Amino acid sequence: MSVETIEKRSTVRKLAPLYRVLLHNDDYNSMEHVVQVLMRTVPSITQPQAVSIMMEAHTNGIALVITCAQEHAEFYCETLKQHGLTSTIEPED
Repeated sequence: MSVETIEKRSTVRKLAPLYRVLLHNDDYNSMEHVVQVLMRTVPSITQPQAVSIMMEAHTNGIALVITCAQEHAEFYCETLKQHGLTSTIEPED
């Protein structure tokens, strides 16, 4: 087998597509509750980040929580919903 044949057989690994987890504003949950749920649901989110995300959703109607692999995005979205928040995911594209 020649070197050229081996090179043609090598595969290029594609990265898994990323998804955005979005938080939608609602008229039911307190700001404090939203901040606490964000910090408990997404361990990498600090309190200042959670406050910023909550305020963005409150002001603009929607906010980006995190961008991650689809499986994680689905988990975060479902966990936010279980705590009474409105959340969706969408491909990053």
